[in-house]
Amino acid sequence: MAKVTLLSYTPEPEKTVAAAAKLCYSPAAINSLTEGLTGEESGKFVRRLAAMGHESPIEHASFTFAVEGASRSLLAQITRHRIASFSVQSQRYVAETGFEYIIPPEIEKIPQAREEFIKAMREAQDSYNRLAEILKNARFAALLEEKGLEEAGLDEKKRARLLSQAEKSAIEDARFVLPNACETKMLVTMNARSLLNFFRHRCCLRAQWEIRGLANQMLCLVSGIAPNIFAKAGPPCLYAPCPEGGMSCGKAEDVRRFYKKIPSS
Repeated sequence: MAKVTLLSYTPEPEKTVAAAAKLCYSPAAINSLTEGLTGEESGKFVRRLAAMGHESPIEHASFTFAVEGASRSLLAQITRHRIASFSVQSQRYVAETGFEYIIPPEIEKIPQAREEFIKAMREAQDSYNRLAEILKNARFAALLEEKGLEEAGLDEKKRARLLSQAEKSAIEDARFVLPNACETKMLVTMNARSLLNFFRHRCCLRAQWEIRGLANQMLCLVSGIAPNIFAKAGPPCLYAPCPEGGMSCGKAEDVRRFYKKIPSS
């Protein structure tokens, strides 16, 4: 499962949100917005906003996460959440000469499936290595020709520079054989409103297992920082009937018991 670390967040996020709400609903001057906003008063403001369905003020609180041990498959899913910022380790500039990979639990628990999966990963690694080498050599030869140089006449420094340039070009195309299981790292920043939307979709039992695990870790981390903002965060069935209708997992009670364990302070 991916490992998530909360790197940074808006200082006193609930106070910031309460100040934004105060500006919307009172004639307070900008320099007096935070006056009287104790932790308790900020919490009251945030809970009142939630009851009203007024979500825009919580956009002023943002959270930045470091994610390790995630698959490229997870990356494809999380980047569908558009109100967010992502910085991802590049397969174009970082060579995958010994890539790590994520094994799905259902494959891991069946020895025959696990063996087949690992075999596929090794074959992908071998193909990547061979392609990268072939492409690097071809690009190196092309660079020599473009510059009118002979390899025998190159000093070590210039040769190393041209080989590095050739390798960068090679791995750009060699990466196309890498699997969705390939491990990646990323930084993700979302504001609180986007996180609530993310949790509604990705904490649901019908969400794919890897991103659901990621969402649950993120929810645990932010719930301890801003308990009032995330008091009702999670899948829709926590406080209302499941919106999936006939596609529901039918396990709402189990889900509610699970989310009672999420820390709120």
